[in-house]
Amino acid sequence: MAVELKVPEVGESITEVQIGEWLKKVGEAVKRDEPVVMIETDKVTVELPSPVDGVLSEIKLSAGTNATVGDVVGFVEEGATASAQAPSAPAQSAPAQAPSAPTQSAPTQSAPTQSAPAQSAPAAPAPSAAPVPQGNAEPRVMPAAQRELAMRGMDASQVTASGPGGRVLKEDVQQAAAAPAAPAPAAPKAAAPAARPAPRPSTSDREEEVVPMSPMRKRIAERLVESQQTAALLTTFNEVDMSEVMAIRKQYQPQFTEKYGIKLGFMSFFIKAACDALKLVPQVNAQISGTDIVYHNYMDVGVAVGGGKGLVVPVIRNAERLSFAEVELTISDFGARAKKNQLKLDELQGGTFTISNGGVYGSLMSTPIINPPQSGILGLHGIQERPVARDGQVVIRPMMYIALTYDHRIIDGREAVTFLKRVKECVEEPSRMLIEV
Repeated sequence: MAVELKVPEVGESITEVQIGEWLKKVGEAVKRDEPVVMIETDKVTVELPSPVDGVLSEIKLSAGTNATVGDVVGFVEEGATASAQAPSAPAQSAPAQAPSAPTQSAPTQSAPTQSAPAQSAPAAPAPSAAPVPQGNAEPRVMPAAQRELAMRGMDASQVTASGPGGRVLKEDVQQAAAAPAAPAPAAPKAAAPAARPAPRPSTSDREEEVVPMSPMRKRIAERLVESQQTAALLTTFNEVDMSEVMAIRKQYQPQFTEKYGIKLGFMSFFIKAACDALKLVPQVNAQISGTDIVYHNYMDVGVAVGGGKGLVVPVIRNAERLSFAEVELTISDFGARAKKNQLKLDELQGGTFTISNGGVYGSLMSTPIINPPQSGILGLHGIQERPVARDGQVVIRPMMYIALTYDHRIIDGREAVTFLKRVKECVEEPSRMLIEV
């Protein structure tokens, strides 16, 4: 009996999703609760498991297709096995047409004997091979890449796809061909390849590819535009001497790592400093609701991290109550799961303040955008050794620029500067946070 695979409910207010990568091909066996396909939303990526043991018999919606909650994306034949399912269609004809089977695979079998011509023959069948239409599990080959494959006598299966949605790009083919191009057979044709790059840029290099935005990318775009259009954004800057924090990390790193199994980073210092500053300036931790101002007596700090599908902001709940070790462990867990698209929906909702660390990518200074309905975001940047004046002398210190973007409707310039100055004081002298001065 065929059992439907339906798009599940993935959270409140989420009705539209996008079909991601199919983890199984048509004809492959699946077990109950085994992931079959990835479902992408504007916030998280979730796995759709098989409800029964059986075989994936049909894929209705391919990767990249939009769907709504409740839509049927495929079918699983309950109780079937891969060996039983395969003979029902293609494999039954394989034993009956045993002599003809080799003729279908003749191009691949004759490849070793027909060195150059045989490799060009599979280039044509590859795009029309059965695995592509069955579940779109095989990479899609772009037109420029198809021409490159044909010219080089290669097959799409020899290329690692790097384009959006698992597409094979021309650059992928060129990269895969880079190693084989070095052997002796390429030597006689050295003159020809040297002349080929000249005409190509005028044609294939000017091609364009239109790729649908992922639900998460759409949501990020909507939120950023909403932030710019609905809030009165202003950014103020300061700089922090990181000498003391770096000295503390160097002194206690071995003991910290041995006890907690994780390194002591910079982010925990800034999160604790931000919590201290939020107590001093509660407006930065508040938000506007209609004509009211909502003050939060807790600090749920979002930490912007780069995920597999784009920027995500998981939230550290009650950050003011956590120790340095608990903050570091939470951030490490978020970062690891963000890369695998395994963050839960509730972990991305409800923050009261956000910290974004562009310094990990080499940013020296930027103006971060607040995450509505929040009223502030702290931007961290790269650490550079710069000459600064200390006690009437010029010394070299590791300095970092920090930025606070805030909603001027609720936060005045005085509060913004006070907040940023407090963060600076706490990071430059962490002992202030212990004795609260």
